[in-house]
Amino acid sequence: MNNKNLSDFQIFLASNKLVPEKNIPYFAHWVSKFLSFSNKNEDLNIDLRIRKFLTQLSNNKIIADWQVQQAENALKLYINNFLRGKTSNLYSNRYIKIYSDYSSIILKMQNALRLKHYSYKTERSYLNWVKKFYNYITDINKKDLKTTELDSCDVKDYLSYLAIKKRVSASTQNQAFNALLFLFREILDIDLKDLNKTVRAKRGPKLPVVLSVKEVQKLFENITGKNLLILQFIYGAGLRLMELARLRVCDIDFDSNMIFIRSSKGDKDRTTILPKSIKEQLKLHLKKVKELHEKDIDAGYGEVYLPNALERKYPNAVKEWYWQYAFPSSKLSVDPQCGKIRRYHISAKTIQNAVYVASKKARIAKHATVHTLRHSFATHLLMDGVNIREIQELLGHKNIETTMIYTHVVRNMSNAPRSPLDNLYANNHSLK
Repeated sequence: MNNKNLSDFQIFLASNKLVPEKNIPYFAHWVSKFLSFSNKNEDLNIDLRIRKFLTQLSNNKIIADWQVQQAENALKLYINNFLRGKTSNLYSNRYIKIYSDYSSIILKMQNALRLKHYSYKTERSYLNWVKKFYNYITDINKKDLKTTELDSCDVKDYLSYLAIKKRVSASTQNQAFNALLFLFREILDIDLKDLNKTVRAKRGPKLPVVLSVKEVQKLFENITGKNLLILQFIYGAGLRLMELARLRVCDIDFDSNMIFIRSSKGDKDRTTILPKSIKEQLKLHLKKVKELHEKDIDAGYGEVYLPNALERKYPNAVKEWYWQYAFPSSKLSVDPQCGKIRRYHISAKTIQNAVYVASKKARIAKHATVHTLRHSFATHLLMDGVNIREIQELLGHKNIETTMIYTHVVRNMSNAPRSPLDNLYANNHSLK
């Protein structure tokens, strides 16, 4: 039995506003439970199956009466509205054939990602991996998707191809796997099993690239203006690139010398240091940003993107000053998700280029990136005697093991043993 695409069902509920958005996952959950139950009771007609399923829920002491009612409502919406009474759809093949039209896959996956509130960056990444997978299946494996079905073997083959032929990094391969897992589970409704034997790229322990205090100083001496303020901010507060880009005016607390990082990696919030040495420059910068915002409003624009339905909850907030990005883009642009003209935050490429140009001018013989400044922040704090747990909190690391990597860097930088060659020459000098 094929449980009709639950992702489509959720999109159907959301687009038709049949239930509150927060309840959609629960409605999908009950339908999923019913479909699993239905698999084992195919000899019963659909009415008896529903009645038996709901009776089983009622007899379960853990499940409340209101949950049973919710499950009943979910089944009614699924069968009467979504399937339009065509219960024959419940008896079709166990697997769903992949759409031969790539655009159909993309549209369904895009809607599902947005329904689940994935970031736009993740959305683009996942869709790109689906496109590459689709091309691999049709062009390299020469599989006719109109007559054959996809299964876990196709995913295994592709991941092995990435590891052996393309020699991608472990993180890249894991990203591809996560994208395909979403495609199969949420869009194609195919369970990926037995992936243990897949060839996976392995990542060994790596030490981060860290600049010395003098090198950071040289870097700052070779950059000016807003770009200097941005790099000082990243180094002084230990920010990730997109944490700086997405920072809003209301997240800067000048009185407490604190920065509030919202919905960062792992959708976590945290606080970190606002460097006192840049407070005045930052205030002058925000004054210019406010003037730019006021010009946008006068021109009929001035709206900013707000996450997680805040725009609907606070309709006037999109033009409020304190919700604006602290480092906005120099140009207005069209929001790809809603089509509105807005001023987005500064692009990642702009910040990356600023580091690249400054490091070249400073003649720093290291692969310095934006993230190198974050590594340097943590290492220099550790060298100054700051507790490793406090550094973990400032960086927003989930596990202390992630932060402990910087202890190896400090040990290498400050307590390196004396080379035997130096001892040899020192002894020879003393003999003379």
